[in-house]
Amino acid sequence: MNQLDGILQFLMAIEQLKAVERKSRPVGLNRLENSAEHSWHVCLLAMTLAQYANQAVDVNKMIKMMLLHDLGEIGAGDKIVYASENASHKQAELSAFHELLTPLPASIAAEMLALYQEFNLGESPEACFAKAIDRVPPLLQNLNDNGFSWQRNNISKAQVFELNQRHISAGSKALWNNLEAKLQQAVEQGILS
Repeated sequence: MNQLDGILQFLMAIEQLKAVERKSRPVGLNRLENSAEHSWHVCLLAMTLAQYANQAVDVNKMIKMMLLHDLGEIGAGDKIVYASENASHKQAELSAFHELLTPLPASIAAEMLALYQEFNLGESPEACFAKAIDRVPPLLQNLNDNGFSWQRNNISKAQVFELNQRHISAGSKALWNNLEAKLQQAVEQGILS
């Protein structure tokens, strides 16, 4: 197989991300979001919210991370973020990601793997902020859908506040402060309990 065929094979394989259902619904729609839609959405968040990162970030690098960060779900499926960390699921995602990279030229595969691993470690300014904004769409979707996935999956306000505060404020204190106020309103309105 030549390099171009390998790239095209990869591009066809990642089409399957459109079939991975997430747990929340897009605002205004009566269906579950898919992971490809989520990846697109967080890329736009990276572009529009970068000025609110706690540290200066390279937006182009973040967009690359965000386009790759959920590809492992093609083989491992999506897991709600409020479920406890599961090493076997993380390993299944990594294995699926490696498999997707197989047809790519080595240099492209190496760059993608490095970005994927950097995101998962969450230590660089870009990865820290990318992890923060990865949490934003589900919050906004739930806030604009009467807590649909929180209620459907029995997610408590303690879970929502603890996990999101930790991840979002690590990447952007300003963004967390804004979202925390919105979450408090949801509690007062009975959307989140």
